[in-house]
Amino acid sequence: MELTNFQATLVVFASYGAYFVMAIPSAWVLQKTGYKKGIVLGLNIVALGTLLFVPAAYTRTYGIFLFGLFVSGSGLTLLQTAANPYIAVLGPIEGNAQRIGFMGLANKIAGILCIAVLGSLFLMSADSVLETVGKASLAEKNIILDAYALKVVSPYIAITLGLIALSVLIYFSKLPEINEEEVVENGVTTTSKNSVFDYPYLILGIFTLFCSSAIEAVPIDGIILYARAIGMPISEARHFTSYTLWAMMAGYVFSTIAIPKYISQQRTLQFCAIYGIILTIGSFVLKGESSLYCLVLMGFGGAMLWGTIWGLALRNLGKYTKMAGGMMLMSVIGGGIFPVIYGKLLDMNVINPQNAILMLIPCNLVLFIFATKWHKLENWK
Repeated sequence: MELTNFQATLVVFASYGAYFVMAIPSAWVLQKTGYKKGIVLGLNIVALGTLLFVPAAYTRTYGIFLFGLFVSGSGLTLLQTAANPYIAVLGPIEGNAQRIGFMGLANKIAGILCIAVLGSLFLMSADSVLETVGKASLAEKNIILDAYALKVVSPYIAITLGLIALSVLIYFSKLPEINEEEVVENGVTTTSKNSVFDYPYLILGIFTLFCSSAIEAVPIDGIILYARAIGMPISEARHFTSYTLWAMMAGYVFSTIAIPKYISQQRTLQFCAIYGIILTIGSFVLKGESSLYCLVLMGFGGAMLWGTIWGLALRNLGKYTKMAGGMMLMSVIGGGIFPVIYGKLLDMNVINPQNAILMLIPCNLVLFIFATKWHKLENWK
């Protein structure tokens, strides 16, 4: 209620910043615990972060909210450091995008449900609250905002309990462990080099994943800010995040059906890059809701970036798989950095906020280069 666009995007930065800080420590943890115990530990760390929302709400302290998001992000980092390589090496690497597609469907269905429930709870009356706060005295404003912040408490206690229950289920499940040094791909046992940095397609894949974070995060985390910047009220703008997630679900469905049966991972990534550039230009040129729907449609291509990049970059790494997974997750900090830059650009471009969208063009160009050339590089020479 009182934040600039730049300050509001610190929510995203706190979450994604945890990926950068905790990715390598998470890889070290997994080397000690294995995948299953690492997933259980990660779920409980996420639960600790969501529980911090309770004192944050009662004190209405933005810093505690951000710290809670960082703690939750740390747990999610451990979860994804385990889950993504686990999914990648669990079957043929060329089918990784398909397996990630199934994961993405579950993720986005949950996202749509959460936005529907929590968005209705927190944002349905936001416009009227903003109007009331604008007319209230300082004491009245604090009373209104204190009551508004407490809406967070019950949902996040429920989320905390749900995460703990899920960790118990995982602990008693029969998930198999995998020894990456013995993984066989295409009938050949994987071989490793002297260092994880000796794999150029991995290092370039990390940079590509960093850039792809902007293409996925801005249409989801930045679309409400963008809608408000072009004059749309919150009551209407809040729905567009869900629209983007629906577009992403369509992308995940496409990936589960088409990759790799009808189209390879690298061709898919090339398509997504060109598709993203066209929609970015469309969002810049068009006005009003038409511009917003170009952002929404980016979700279709954005859904396929994660699986294809991981599939092309995380192959034949043997004993370096866990560490490589952690390094790749560090690049997700892009999902925190790019929205912050985007929010600042929106604040600066008051006359024409659509200029901020153009930052997605160079990011899409990186995707195209990786899909066309970089993923083939076996050696730095």
